[in-house]
Amino acid sequence: MAANPALKRGIRFRDLALFYVVVALNVRWTSTAAAAGPSILVIWLAALFCFFIPLSASVMELSSRHPEEGGIYIWTRRAFGDFTAFIAAWMYWMSNLPFFASVLYFGAASVLIPFGSRADRLSSSPLYFMAFAAFWLTVTVVLNVRGVDSGKWLNNICSIGSLVPLTLLIMMAVVSWHKFGSATQFTAASLTPHLSFDNAVFWSGVFFAFGGVEAGSAMGDEIQNPRKTIPWAILVGGIVVTAGYIGGTAALLVALPSESVSGLQGFVNGVHALSDRLGLGWVLVPTALLVGVNTVGSTAANLSSTSRLPFVAGIDHYLPPVFGSIHPRYRTPWVAIAVYGAASIFVAILGQAGTTVRGAYDVLVSMAVVCYFIPYLLLFASMIKLQREPAGPNIRRVPGKKPVAIALALIGFTATSATIVLSLFPGADQPNKALAVAKVIGATLIQLGLGIAIFTAERRRSRRSAAVV
Repeated sequence: MAANPALKRGIRFRDLALFYVVVALNVRWTSTAAAAGPSILVIWLAALFCFFIPLSASVMELSSRHPEEGGIYIWTRRAFGDFTAFIAAWMYWMSNLPFFASVLYFGAASVLIPFGSRADRLSSSPLYFMAFAAFWLTVTVVLNVRGVDSGKWLNNICSIGSLVPLTLLIMMAVVSWHKFGSATQFTAASLTPHLSFDNAVFWSGVFFAFGGVEAGSAMGDEIQNPRKTIPWAILVGGIVVTAGYIGGTAALLVALPSESVSGLQGFVNGVHALSDRLGLGWVLVPTALLVGVNTVGSTAANLSSTSRLPFVAGIDHYLPPVFGSIHPRYRTPWVAIAVYGAASIFVAILGQAGTTVRGAYDVLVSMAVVCYFIPYLLLFASMIKLQREPAGPNIRRVPGKKPVAIALALIGFTATSATIVLSLFPGADQPNKALAVAKVIGATLIQLGLGIAIFTAERRRSRRSAAVV
């Protein structure tokens, strides 16, 4: 970066480990996965070894080589220059805008479940969903502007929204299987994935669930001893996330047949079935509410980390320099956080603003999956390129060093490329598949073009300003 910002190093090991849990472990993915049947457990393992482990190893080493604020922006800039770094950051932070809205809508629906038919009016009210999303995004922005200490406690508290429901689900499933058996038969045949185009498209979403481990490194200058803290936090957080996804998916299949599991209702129905079977009906209400808490934490953690990317781009003058401002009292990148939060609120409202606009929003959500994985391609490519740099004794390398690092990065790059291709294709229920593909590709190209235009305009402005001086 052009300057060494006086950010506060307030993030400790516990905070970062819980951050990785809340940013990566989302209970909705367990029910989405369980709907595919027992074979999805094998796909979880494939995603673990082909994407999550290569990603975690790359982030560990890259964070040790370059632990500064900005994470993926710093790594890609070091490997490929300013333009590539800006595009990686641009695609990353723009792809998260519709993600925040979709996650908070999921949370808004989940907190209504305990109220049953009394909440029917709210469940069909766009105003309720807009208000829920806008309120929690505002809370997140205010806490993160006030300081890293305030923001991290929201993440820490909200981590119970995934840990407690999944732990209860898994424990109840173990007891229920022991007493009553499983609702799903786990056999060699049922665990064998059946390759088909529709299944392959669905499997790409499982890889998406394992994303996010790179997010903490964006706050490198706010982490205490990042070279030591980040690897250990990734290791602990990664174990929890892996156990949560695989264990939670298996538990839902113990509770219900796969055809009865879908979306939010699938997770809650699984908890409901197990709690009724074991005489623990009281578990349902707090579990549903905690699922809502999980969505708030996931949004808060992603927003707090992703907002650091426009901050470092502002310091480097590839966004207006005001984005690089640090609050004189709270020592936070407050302009970047506030602007990014305001954009998130706008997109959340856009998602419920009307039928026509909602159709455009659906395209944005589909586009987000594609745009989200493009920075991963650059991350893995940076891992390979930066192996040419010497590494001192204080750098934490991947076990096996350069040969293993390159092999893991190539595996991750290949898996990410396949995921991007599969994400372009619509589901079986899409009536006009060609139009849907064209919309996603077109919207992605527009977003990419907009990033290129902003980079070019800001670089020209900076050069003119330097020439005047």
